[in-house]
Amino acid sequence: MTDASTPMEGAPLIAPSTTDHPLYEDIVNACRSVYDPEIPVNIYDLGLIYTIVVAEDNAVSVIMTLTAPGCPVAGEMPGWVADAIEPLPGVKQVDVEMTFEPQWGMDMMSDEARLELGFM
Repeated sequence: MTDASTPMEGAPLIAPSTTDHPLYEDIVNACRSVYDPEIPVNIYDLGLIYTIVVAEDNAVSVIMTLTAPGCPVAGEMPGWVADAIEPLPGVKQVDVEMTFEPQWGMDMMSDEARLELGFM
């Protein structure tokens, strides 16, 4: 018997995004306008946005993380993400949830972010 809090074997640690929704690319671009104040790369390319789900009624749910749980802007960053997405035409509402499972790692950064930070 498995514990309900333990993910099933083979289940993804990061839930899939609704990439086929017409608003998805605009939402990604809005996320790219938000920067971690300590790192000169946007939070999307840093890999801090784990999941973007757009419901049928165009309500947007974002699951994100931080580079570290003790990040000084931990309380503010979800609001920055919501403020970037909410003005988009067609978006009904935005809910941003913070998670630290799985923990963020540098392997989650895009190639562009790695290049920008000199890791490539």
